[in-house]
Amino acid sequence: MNELIGTGVALITPFKSDLSIDHEALISIVDFNISNGVNYLVISGTTGESVTITAEEKRAVSQTVIAANKGRVPLVIGIGGNNTSAVVAELKSTDLSEFAAILSVAPYYSKPTQEGFYQHFKAIAEATETPIILYNVPGRTAKNIETSTILRLATDFDTIIAVKEAGNNMDQYLDLIRNKPTDFLVISGDDDLVLGVTLAGGSGVISVIGQAFPKEFSKMIQLGLEGNEDLSRALEARLMPVINLIFEENNPAGIKAVLKHMGYCRDLVRLPLVPATSSLQSKIATFVSHF
Repeated sequence: MNELIGTGVALITPFKSDLSIDHEALISIVDFNISNGVNYLVISGTTGESVTITAEEKRAVSQTVIAANKGRVPLVIGIGGNNTSAVVAELKSTDLSEFAAILSVAPYYSKPTQEGFYQHFKAIAEATETPIILYNVPGRTAKNIETSTILRLATDFDTIIAVKEAGNNMDQYLDLIRNKPTDFLVISGDDDLVLGVTLAGGSGVISVIGQAFPKEFSKMIQLGLEGNEDLSRALEARLMPVINLIFEENNPAGIKAVLKHMGYCRDLVRLPLVPATSSLQSKIATFVSHF
């Protein structure tokens, strides 16, 4: 799956003032990212506010992104949850022909054992022939998928081709990189750690901040994949202040504030999230104006 090496971005779902989906803004963000070197796009992840998007809205967002993409880059769609049978049902009822892979988050809230994680993803792998990216984000799901479980899944199922690892734990990244099957991809979901992960042998990123600075972020990752530490670190130093800012309160309020100040969309989010505070907005505006 070389098409998923490099920079993927977890697209936001922009909203109009009435909190309906702003499809025109979404199209402009898609075009901006593709024209500035992003390798693939991810729909309906955490950053896309997937938990407050209806099934009908998810289909509409997918159709908009597919149409705007015009086949230019691979697309990934988030299909996951903590009700295994519901995830399997969604997989079976969704037309996945336009997608290179699905991104499936670890079951949240339920806090399964490692065997529970394994059986959940086994059921998903057996329900589709579309490649699967596991998504480990213990800060949101309340429990870590341990390296041994990820590697067991990677070994046992040919369709499980990657993990988006977002535990902010460099030791787990390095353990995965050292012990993974040859073609298995370790994709970073931590914008602040991704360059170090890439330089250590990772496959790149599914990024939040990348959609606001796609040219610079994609270049940083490409240089990292080439092993050019000096030039990639220089770009990382330019981007790190805004990476820290967008996660200061919550995601995606931070990245939406950045994109608002760049003129791409409003900064509106759906409850229980709220927009970035005026203090954070001010810091973000200052960064954007001087970047």
